[in-house]
Amino acid sequence: MIKSLFRGLKTQHKTIEEEVFAIQNGDRQLRDVFINKFKPFVAKSVSLVCRRFIYDSDDEFSVGLIAFNDAINNYNRAKGTSFVSFAEVVIKRRVIDYIRQQSKHQNLSLDASHHYEDGSNEQASALIESEISIRGYLEIQDQQARKEEIIKFTNDLSHFGISFKEIVKCSPKHADARRTAIEIAQLIANDVMLKDLLYSTKKLPIKHMESRIKVSRKTIERNRKYIIAMTLVLCNDFVYLKDYLKGVLET
Repeated sequence: MIKSLFRGLKTQHKTIEEEVFAIQNGDRQLRDVFINKFKPFVAKSVSLVCRRFIYDSDDEFSVGLIAFNDAINNYNRAKGTSFVSFAEVVIKRRVIDYIRQQSKHQNLSLDASHHYEDGSNEQASALIESEISIRGYLEIQDQQARKEEIIKFTNDLSHFGISFKEIVKCSPKHADARRTAIEIAQLIANDVMLKDLLYSTKKLPIKHMESRIKVSRKTIERNRKYIIAMTLVLCNDFVYLKDYLKGVLET
């Protein structure tokens, strides 16, 4: 696993997260050293998406490197995710977005192919085959990303004594109840004290939030597992699960 390449790595007695924090606080020299040190990691992350060896001269590598730099700027240790895990997700998403953009560009080229006098059929055929290949590849990547996200989510739930199957079963049946539960989860995720209490005690900090919500204690306790699960989604980089929350709130 790519994360194992840098697990426990320390430079000059600093952890990776401590180095990132120092960079975020203005250490430009360390940023250059840090990025250079992690170039093999960036190349490996990009190659996993592209399914081929990546060279420094490849456009995809440049995309990955920019994404890695953005990951340094946007990393938040308070969310409980290691920097390596966070950076890997950012890089993979950015490269997939790049591939999608290239695919759209090819679609535009395909629309214009009718204007070619010579070899238009061959060019159109090649573009169609390329488009089909890219779409199929992106579907596979999305499926894999969803699978990895569910595995990570299931593991996080286990620390709270909750299984993924339980969340499916205990999800509130009514849309209003689901929206209310997610709003409570948002309150916890956006409050440092409430979030710290949740992670440290592995229990909902009901006593500390009762005065801030218009929901009975009984209702909160009835939806306890679902609220905890939704809080974990909001506190982590779960792209597909957050889309689910967005859908619930918009209905």
